[in-house]
Amino acid sequence: MGTEERIEQLRKLVDDSVHAGSRRAVERQHDQGKLTARERIDTLLDKGTFHEIDMFVRHHARGFGIEDNRPLGDAVITGHGTIDGRRVFVFAEDFTVFGGSLSAVVADKICKVLDLAMQTGAPVIGLKDSGGARIQEGVASLDGYGRIFERNVRASGVIPQISVIMGPSAGGAVYSPAITDFVFQIDQTSYMFITGPDVIKTVTGEEVTKEELGGAMAHASKSGLTHFVYQDEISALEAVRYLLSFVPQNNMETPPFFATDDPDDRVDDSLDAIIPDSANQPYDMVEVIETIVDDGEFFEVNEHWAGNIVIGFGRIDGHTVGLIGNQPAQLAGTLDITASEKAARFVRFCDAFNIPLVTFVDVPGFLPGVDQEHGGVIRHGAKLLYAYSEATVPRISVITRKAYGGAYLVMNARGIRADLVFAWPSAEIAVMGAQGAVNVIFRRELAEAEDPEARRTELIEDYEERFNNPYRAAELGLVDEVIEPRMTRIKLIDALRMLRTKRETLPQKKHGNIPL
Repeated sequence: MGTEERIEQLRKLVDDSVHAGSRRAVERQHDQGKLTARERIDTLLDKGTFHEIDMFVRHHARGFGIEDNRPLGDAVITGHGTIDGRRVFVFAEDFTVFGGSLSAVVADKICKVLDLAMQTGAPVIGLKDSGGARIQEGVASLDGYGRIFERNVRASGVIPQISVIMGPSAGGAVYSPAITDFVFQIDQTSYMFITGPDVIKTVTGEEVTKEELGGAMAHASKSGLTHFVYQDEISALEAVRYLLSFVPQNNMETPPFFATDDPDDRVDDSLDAIIPDSANQPYDMVEVIETIVDDGEFFEVNEHWAGNIVIGFGRIDGHTVGLIGNQPAQLAGTLDITASEKAARFVRFCDAFNIPLVTFVDVPGFLPGVDQEHGGVIRHGAKLLYAYSEATVPRISVITRKAYGGAYLVMNARGIRADLVFAWPSAEIAVMGAQGAVNVIFRRELAEAEDPEARRTELIEDYEERFNNPYRAAELGLVDEVIEPRMTRIKLIDALRMLRTKRETLPQKKHGNIPL
């Protein structure tokens, strides 16, 4: 065979691999409003930058007639390319080939790109659309999932890992997305669950649809597993590109810098009026954040889950920051089980990838209730306390209004080694609110008073005057500076510039024992 014939043979094999799925399978994918695996990769990456790996891999299974069907590349497309010029690795499960099911060689291909991503220090993005483990291969396919999971865990905190759920992901397959840093899901065309509706009906008698059980909004609003929901695949893939603009390539680097025209001496008078006169009136913490960050650009994470706390990415002075804030507009901004978990995982991601943390505090306490206590609010609240205490990145807090009790400490207080704490004049820093404090301190006096209610009102007003301000904490050095709200952006920029060279290390140990 001559050189030209060999080149023609190569070209034919490449074409066979590119068109491994039947035309009918491709049409069915499009009819469901879904892109093919290759179309997804082309949409995600910079044009013309994808380099495929293991294009000619075939499975080696036998039995059930599967040995007669050995498409090139099998049911996943793997390789690397760039997003905004930065290297990323990608694997895209191909539902047009064996329903995207995981065989031993599919696992080999995914493990290879995960290994390369770790070795070269680049993010990895998994585009998930699979019927699950390939039943014909039995335990070999299950072992493949195990090998992928182990790499996901090893890569955690080393390189960013993103999962995009673009079809089914069921059974053992769901654990890989759960380990990765961020999960995107497409509304109405993707779902995740351990056991499907049929099994649930057989075992428990409950009737539920796939969408109700494991659809995008189910996981975004109920389980908290899904961080971002988009209505179509192209929007989701564009959002993945946007997310990566906030994060570094790996844990040894800092996030990319984007020069901004937003002045570093900008003041915003609207912040001076944002806190209502009544302490019981809500306001929107997202509005506060958007007023302060560069160009009002705030990329919220987990928007549909645990709305009493807000987390997300923004830039201040061109540099990425992780933003956390109690949300007075929901549950009065109290911390509960889900809010603590949501914020704790975000804090740990930012710390792992050298992203400074800016925390806006307006927390009246932990949400009271038997369900919360029995559900483990102490243990879950301790996760957030642990995450902040363990974080060595720059940590700044801005107390906007209430900072009461243990919840104040959990929200990055000076006592757990916050680097700088600012407070607005509206800040109220105390063990508890005035009414609760008066009821405890003056219980006997109130019981003996001729007019208990009048006396209680008088004592509450006196307590508020003495303690519902930031100056007692400032006297003790627990607040570094009381600032005018309109100056917050300027103060944060100066503080972050000062802290950019911060270096802190934790005691030598294998790892801590976070209260999971």
